[in-house]
Amino acid sequence: MSGLVLKLAPKERVLINGAVIENGDRRSRLAIMTPNANILRLRDAIHPEEANTPVRRVCYVAQLVLSGDNNPEETRMQLLRGIEQLSQVLTDHDSRTQLAIATKSVLEEQHYQALKALRSLLPREERLLAAARQ
Repeated sequence: MSGLVLKLAPKERVLINGAVIENGDRRSRLAIMTPNANILRLRDAIHPEEANTPVRRVCYVAQLVLSGDNNPEETRMQLLRGIEQLSQVLTDHDSRTQLAIATKSVLEEQHYQALKALRSLLPREERLLAAARQ
């Protein structure tokens, strides 16, 4: 996580190593210099009842690591299995690239980067699910 820059809107909340921090009345930038800090923007957080699709479920598992609720070592295989299952369905080049980034990030214990790559698949999943309903 070394060198991560967070740009926060007024009153935006972020979870850093288990502590909820709220920004003041102005936009601000925070540079996170501690390697492997657990960081989660609360506006990006997926609530348990919203983890109702395959991509959202894998994102939620990664999020639990970032929030400190799950141990990274104990969660690694669950994340890798979830990514592998997604790769069976999301076979286009862009999705494969993001899934490869997510896999590499999990293996390197860079869970923020894994979550970022997985979240990029949410719009694609939404389109696929909408097309399947029609």
